[in-house]
Amino acid sequence: ALVLFHHVTLLSAAFCSSRIAAALSMASTASSGEQRNTSTVTSRPQEKQEAKPSVSHIFDTLEYGPAPEAPNVVYAWLDDHKREFGHFINNQWVKPEGRKTYETTSPATGEKLASTIQGNSEDVDVAVKAARKAFDSWSKLPGHVRARHLYSIARHVQKHARLLAVLESMDNGKPIRESRDCDIPLVARHLYHHAGWAQLMDTEMKEWAPIGVVAAIVPWNFPLMLLAWKVCPALAMGNTVVLKPATYTRLSALLFAEICAEAGLPPGVFNVVTGDGQFGSTLANHSDVDKVGFTGSTEIGQTLRRSTAGSGKKLSLELGGKSPVVVYNTADLDAVVEGVVDAIFFNQGQVCSAGSRLLVQEDIHDQLVAKIKERMTHLRVGNNLDKSTDIGAIVDPSQKRSIDKYVQIARQEGAEVYQECACIPSDGCFYPPTLITKVQPVSTCVQEEIFGPVLTVLPFRTSKEAIALANNTNYGLASSVWTENINVALETAISIKAGSCWINCHNVFDAAAGFGGYRESGFGRDGGKEGLFEYVKPIWQTRPRPLVNEQLLKSFGNVVSPRPLNPAHNEIQVYEPSVEMNSIAAPSIDRTLKMYIGGVQCRPDAPYARPVLSPGGKTIGQVSEGNRKDIRDAVEAAHQAAPGWGKRAAHNRAQIVYYIAENLELRRGEVAQRIVAMTGRSLDDCLKEVDLSIQRLFYWGAYADKYGGVVQETTLYGCTVRINEPMGVVGIACPDDYPLLSFVSLFSPAVIRGNTIVIIPSEVHPLSASDLYQVFDTSDLPGGVVNIITGCRDHLSKYLAEHQDVNAMWYFGSAEGSKFVEHASAFNVKRTWVNYGLSRDWTDPQQGQGEEFLYHSIQAKNIWLPMGDIFAN
Repeated sequence: ALVLFHHVTLLSAAFCSSRIAAALSMASTASSGEQRNTSTVTSRPQEKQEAKPSVSHIFDTLEYGPAPEAPNVVYAWLDDHKREFGHFINNQWVKPEGRKTYETTSPATGEKLASTIQGNSEDVDVAVKAARKAFDSWSKLPGHVRARHLYSIARHVQKHARLLAVLESMDNGKPIRESRDCDIPLVARHLYHHAGWAQLMDTEMKEWAPIGVVAAIVPWNFPLMLLAWKVCPALAMGNTVVLKPATYTRLSALLFAEICAEAGLPPGVFNVVTGDGQFGSTLANHSDVDKVGFTGSTEIGQTLRRSTAGSGKKLSLELGGKSPVVVYNTADLDAVVEGVVDAIFFNQGQVCSAGSRLLVQEDIHDQLVAKIKERMTHLRVGNNLDKSTDIGAIVDPSQKRSIDKYVQIARQEGAEVYQECACIPSDGCFYPPTLITKVQPVSTCVQEEIFGPVLTVLPFRTSKEAIALANNTNYGLASSVWTENINVALETAISIKAGSCWINCHNVFDAAAGFGGYRESGFGRDGGKEGLFEYVKPIWQTRPRPLVNEQLLKSFGNVVSPRPLNPAHNEIQVYEPSVEMNSIAAPSIDRTLKMYIGGVQCRPDAPYARPVLSPGGKTIGQVSEGNRKDIRDAVEAAHQAAPGWGKRAAHNRAQIVYYIAENLELRRGEVAQRIVAMTGRSLDDCLKEVDLSIQRLFYWGAYADKYGGVVQETTLYGCTVRINEPMGVVGIACPDDYPLLSFVSLFSPAVIRGNTIVIIPSEVHPLSASDLYQVFDTSDLPGGVVNIITGCRDHLSKYLAEHQDVNAMWYFGSAEGSKFVEHASAFNVKRTWVNYGLSRDWTDPQQGQGEEFLYHSIQAKNIWLPMGDIFAN
């Protein structure tokens, strides 16, 4: 279908050319004239005439005629505002005095479009205060009323679709066909889709509540579409928004704000402020912002993670990518060629999900590369307002220089660079489509995100090698698989660690399916029900505003190894009471509990033990003191167990969790007595904790095969399947409250969803966790699925948070520890769940179980499977 569309477009454009029409007419006249001259020949010598082009020759050399989109409607809108724009706050234009300005220009022509202002912290204060005031009423509106507002905005976007499309192309440089046929329709689609979620919030999201004021920061590659991805779910869930558009592309966001006001959106619900990159950080770090939603580079995302650490703000990051396009020898190569064009040359390759790494099975490598090279010669680079243009302008000269720098590095590293197209202007910010071959998996152009129309090619032999190459990246945003073998397609798609995987297509988006990444491509999703969770909090929870002691933060994780207890201060009591042997009292044999790593009890790396004290100061036991090397060993064991555990049938995982509950109940009294000794609580209360732990194991066992994913109802003709995949290796630091129940409440949801874990039990009351060693051993739990390291919670959490091979970190401790974990997680962009030093009631089902735990245990992957062989038309 893509090939057919291309040729139809080519022919249509050609026939629009007056030059071709004239040539055809001339050829026809010449042909008939020659026939007439032949019938009236005389004895006069014939004059030599130039050969006239034949019809077949003309068709072989068809040229495109110009098909420009008129910019008059954009000029009129700009002129209405005298080409000078301020912030849009409270449904009003705000132009503070004394602000610097930024000149917005067209990347294609260099034409100045308008001046916008560079905001400062005072402007952020004004916008956030407006949003906070509006939140009080907006969040209390019935979902139906919010749905009506979103529906009205969608209708107004459609009414102004041409203005939005032309402005987007002029401001960004992308071809008008893309903004008209992709971007603007998707904006409307998101508005309609999320109007539905606003209507259904009371039933579908009844355990969740709006967060508050959302700071949305969007990039320049899809200024309006990515705005909608943030704003729509935020407004649907009852939040208010302050949006900061990218420096290069501000105009469509300001126009959208004006359209929202025209559609009747209440003042303060959606506000737009403009400024430079530092201005975006000022907005994100504002004390009254409750949530930051960011799309942009991984480096800026890491900076935002560090700057918001410990603040209590919710954060979602959609970052960079280096997406693989895996082509098997069973693929339709002509379709692949068009798919590659869409994957890497769409929006000039300035797409975070661009298919920039082409992995081709060895026996078809040369054939496919030749086809792509031929296709590149027909690509038209040029005027972005011409509907015949395939590739528009790069957004800014600095980005063009960055792209070319990577291409030159590829040449220096010995790669072959092929650059060809049908035409490219000599002026303007344009870059030719580029194909780089003879590269290595470690080549700079293969590993680094170039963010331009640059495609690298690597061969592979087997499916396993293809998957290994696809996953050989720090990113994990998107991928595509090309084959006519559905079994190979699905297994490859599931094996690639990326948030989206397209089968025999690429860069397909819809509001009903979430988009977002794994690893350094960020966390959180835009779109679908999975995207709603980024803009809500548990209904029982208030916005955390922790007070962090910076002095304590500096010494976080420092620990001094345990020493012998001073009898003057601690009453010594061995772990077990003394025994009587032949009427002689004898001490029990010393028992110092070991670590639990890889399914076996292991001695700690350092020969240290930590005494466990009763509330009265008596020593009631000893546990091993873990350190950095113990964490290393546990993470390695978890990774070894992860592939097998993740691929186990969900029913099997459920049976193991039920078996754990069964074996725990057999030791109910013994375990309860241990809790009594550690906490000093009554036996009845401790028995209740054991019973609640068993009940919670049953609760999570029930969810083992009931949260695997859904079929998404997208606009694709085909099937879009969301799979809730495990995070991977999860580090967990447990609180001291309810030492058994909190331990069970945290490890169970992670394990039933296919994760493997390294868990630190209560620092003060660790014996409840050690009581589970033998329970796990007798419950068929595979070694390495649960690894238990005892010791100082903060010391061990420090190394878990800093470990680059830990995929997520859950921390329930101090405010200082929460800040440290979030800050340290930025290095490899791991997902975190922290308590900011606030306790929760683990006995309350609303706080100790529920969808919040599942949300943190999974990452959504959407697999797109188009159809069309039978009913293609």
